[in-house]
Amino acid sequence: MLIDHESQMAFATINISVSDLRNNTAIVAGASKIFKVPTVVTTVAETSFSGPVFPEVEEFYPKATSNYIDRTTMNAWEDTNAYKAITAKGKKKLVLAGLWTSVCIVGPALSALADGYEVYVITDACGDVSEEAHNQAITRMVEAGIKPLTSIQYLLELQRDWARSETYIPVTDLVKRYGGGYGIGIIYAHKMLTH
Repeated sequence: MLIDHESQMAFATINISVSDLRNNTAIVAGASKIFKVPTVVTTVAETSFSGPVFPEVEEFYPKATSNYIDRTTMNAWEDTNAYKAITAKGKKKLVLAGLWTSVCIVGPALSALADGYEVYVITDACGDVSEEAHNQAITRMVEAGIKPLTSIQYLLELQRDWARSETYIPVTDLVKRYGGGYGIGIIYAHKMLTH
């Protein structure tokens, strides 16, 4: 689930820079697209308050074809349309990222866990109004049994083996574009090791 990666929600995000948040979100969205992970994109009050999703989400999951679910609830698990979209996928593992960690991530993460799902939260593709809010939300979820991971970790756990040639180029292209120093390293290696 990509939850509420929207402009208004990012304005108040303090625990991570907005540029890092956008890059990490792009890695998550790109990874799920490359590996065909069933993905639900949600917004909250998109047209009346929170605004459009990050361009990095739109790039991989265009609004016109991805059926974003706009809600009023803070907990997406309590929204009928979001709940149906998530549970209809038929998967028992749920991976979440979004804004804000202490509200729109904690709610569905704990609700899904209570309903028997194995839940993961991509901590560096989440943000909150303070370090404290983000960290306490992560602590609360981990103590409940939710598993934390990072955007690059998510991508590389999906890739698993560099010999998987069908995804090698899309994965390295994604990292070159959004992976910061790791991406620059791949660009360097590909350029310098070809002669």
